[in-house]
Amino acid sequence: MSQSQSQSMVMGDLFRNQPIPGAAGFDELCDSSGTLRPHWLSFTRDLPSVSSPNFSLRWRDAQQLIRENGVTYNVFDDHQASLRPWQLDPLPVVIPQQEAEQLAKALAQRARLFEAILADIYSDQRLLAEGLLPPEFVFANPGYLRPLHGITPPNKRYLHLYAANLGRDDQGCWHLLRDRTQAPTGAGYALENRIVISRLLPEAFKNCQVQRLAPFFQALVNSLRSIAHKNKDNPRIVLVSDGPTSEAYFEQAYLARYLGITLAEGGDLTVRDRQVYLKVLGGLQPVDVLFRRLNDLLCDPLELHPDSFKGVTGLLQAIRAKTVAVANALGVAAVECPALVPYLPKLCKALLGEELLLNSAHTRWCGDPAQLQYVLEHPTGLVLKAAFAIKGVPTALLDECSEAERQLHLARLKANPSQYVAQQQLTLSTVPVLTEQKTEQRRLILRAFLAADQDSFLMMPGGLACFGSTNDSRSMSMSKGGGSKDTWFLSHAPVDPFSRLPKNDAPVELTRAGGDLPSRAADNLFWLGRYAERAEGSARLIRSALTRLTDQATPGDHPEVPALLCAVVARSKEPLALQHQKGANLEVDVYPLVFHVERPYSLASVVVDWHRVGGMLRDRISMDMWRVVGSIYRLFEAKTTPRSTGEVLDILDRTVMSLAAFAGLATESMTRGEGWRFLDLGRKLERSLSLITLVLATMVNPVQPESLVLDSILEVADARMTYRRRYMNQVRTEAVLDLVLLDETNPRSLVSLLLDCQTDIAGLPRQGENARLSAEQRLILNSLSTIQLANIDDLTAKVGERRQRLNDVLYTVAEDLRKLSNVLTSHYLTHLQTPRHLASTA
Repeated sequence: MSQSQSQSMVMGDLFRNQPIPGAAGFDELCDSSGTLRPHWLSFTRDLPSVSSPNFSLRWRDAQQLIRENGVTYNVFDDHQASLRPWQLDPLPVVIPQQEAEQLAKALAQRARLFEAILADIYSDQRLLAEGLLPPEFVFANPGYLRPLHGITPPNKRYLHLYAANLGRDDQGCWHLLRDRTQAPTGAGYALENRIVISRLLPEAFKNCQVQRLAPFFQALVNSLRSIAHKNKDNPRIVLVSDGPTSEAYFEQAYLARYLGITLAEGGDLTVRDRQVYLKVLGGLQPVDVLFRRLNDLLCDPLELHPDSFKGVTGLLQAIRAKTVAVANALGVAAVECPALVPYLPKLCKALLGEELLLNSAHTRWCGDPAQLQYVLEHPTGLVLKAAFAIKGVPTALLDECSEAERQLHLARLKANPSQYVAQQQLTLSTVPVLTEQKTEQRRLILRAFLAADQDSFLMMPGGLACFGSTNDSRSMSMSKGGGSKDTWFLSHAPVDPFSRLPKNDAPVELTRAGGDLPSRAADNLFWLGRYAERAEGSARLIRSALTRLTDQATPGDHPEVPALLCAVVARSKEPLALQHQKGANLEVDVYPLVFHVERPYSLASVVVDWHRVGGMLRDRISMDMWRVVGSIYRLFEAKTTPRSTGEVLDILDRTVMSLAAFAGLATESMTRGEGWRFLDLGRKLERSLSLITLVLATMVNPVQPESLVLDSILEVADARMTYRRRYMNQVRTEAVLDLVLLDETNPRSLVSLLLDCQTDIAGLPRQGENARLSAEQRLILNSLSTIQLANIDDLTAKVGERRQRLNDVLYTVAEDLRKLSNVLTSHYLTHLQTPRHLASTA
């Protein structure tokens, strides 16, 4: 096949089911005659046919990579699907070099202008005195933070990462739609998009000479290092996240790992003597630079927003004392308001002595009487928006409103004009998007990113391209079904091969230290282990009960089944109303314990919590461990209950095997540092409590014949083969209890689990050289002594129909373990402000 024929096939794919070229708006791919734009030629020459089996296979692999890597976008207005997989289209947006250079120059100018404005309004306010800015833009602007007045940030840099939303008009000219100055998101997603698409289309990526993203991120890291007041050679930089509730929490963890900095939440930090410290297990470590992902008002509840639980109390005091630097500087939200847009050309000339290079979508501030009058007389094609970041000011596309709605919005405008801007609505450009082996045109917005670089700014040679959910959608929001594309900035010259990965021949200082563990990470690792064991224990119990209920070879009432199912919910304090008399009503008895997320201690609810905590540890656990977490989560993600018992058993089998894989990875792959100890402590503590609960539910008040119960205990405790090898088929109470409670050679026995806990606790950091046992050491020693000194004959002896001694011993150990959990939290994890786990700490 000739090259022209191959290109024709590709172009046929791209145009299939698209509207005719030039129908509405600027077409990124072709001109009005349908001719391919020059900068797309090299891309289409190396692009395999999108309908070919080769391309389909590659794209399936890329989508699988996104799922396995857990790339998500949190949608918290969607209760049923808060974690939405990242939507990526395989066809990139291609930008020629000359056009990219023009954008870089224009956006760098805009960032410098914003810094000049911020330097003025937070110092002598010459712009207000000379009438270049209306007073409302400062004194009525909620983004202007009065406590920051008079504070100059290090190197006089206010912006270290700046983002701008761009869109083309129908003539192909770029316009700026929205500025992002506080904590712009998307750079990490752009990097992930690049990694996936460069693997999907390696030939096209190489031959198009696509500029690499690594120099941009290196400039960002250098910028963060440069503002440290001390330790400039090796400052401690912390990325402050607003936590798992953030829409872009995946990106925050991803960026922290890629940039080589610590991920923390506000609760991980504290201010002592006007110095910010990171709480770690070994004590407090001073922080030099905070790379914040929080909005301005949330950063310090003491002086900014008193209701914030995400910030650092006293942060502004530390900033004034010049013991910590913050990027972006606090207060930069003042220039993020749309009301400022009409004044930028005049301000650029006054502050920089330059003409503004990049126009915004035409915007009118309605606080100006002349502009208000124009808007009221010419509402066609306008979008009403909030002039400042004030709640309760709705956005309205006046052309899409009914007459009654339009009049309502105009009435609100007339009542409070200074709170509104009217922006001309652009007909955005279109790009081809692959949907089910065909392509459709979608509207495009490009988010560009700039990092502070010496005296100016360096633009990312790429960006985050977003498109709407439908052909006519004007909303590019990921939360409303939109998607993203990789953005390729082309180069005429060979591409700089710079990479942030260390060179193979570079010397490295050998170390075995894994870094100090933040308390939040220790807490999450502890609960990751607990949830994993809780899920495994529930799955084994339910599987054992369900197998017996459906066993056609031994029909009957199965008296051991109620005890097994009660053990699942015993610690939730929720009564279990068993419905089966003869036979079993599986849907009533068992299915809710497996699939009902809202039910405490159901398997699905535990898996959901496990997945949530695992998501908080993306910068701490291996990719393989995360993939195991995701694979189990997807088993319970479906909203429909399986139709047959066989399907339920298959899910339970796969859950147990995957959890075994997770335990194996934790045991074989994690270094034996503080993180592993807390994970292992969580696993062993939870497994101990699960085993105690099982024995208490089945053996204290035994049902007859007891051999059925004993066999169930051996199965759930994974000790059946060991028992049969020792005792053949003679199932005796004393032998079973000895094996599962007192046998130190059995790694799943209670005494063995407690010994492991004792070893883990001995390895935890302690203050000073105190020779006394810590509270946690005393508790685990007391638990061990209680079980090791127990006499097996006393444990199996009955008083009437009840084994009271067995009950007393196990209850005592369980109480000590509950206290141990609380003591560990008190000593090492006390920063948590609100409970994030199940109500019972046991």
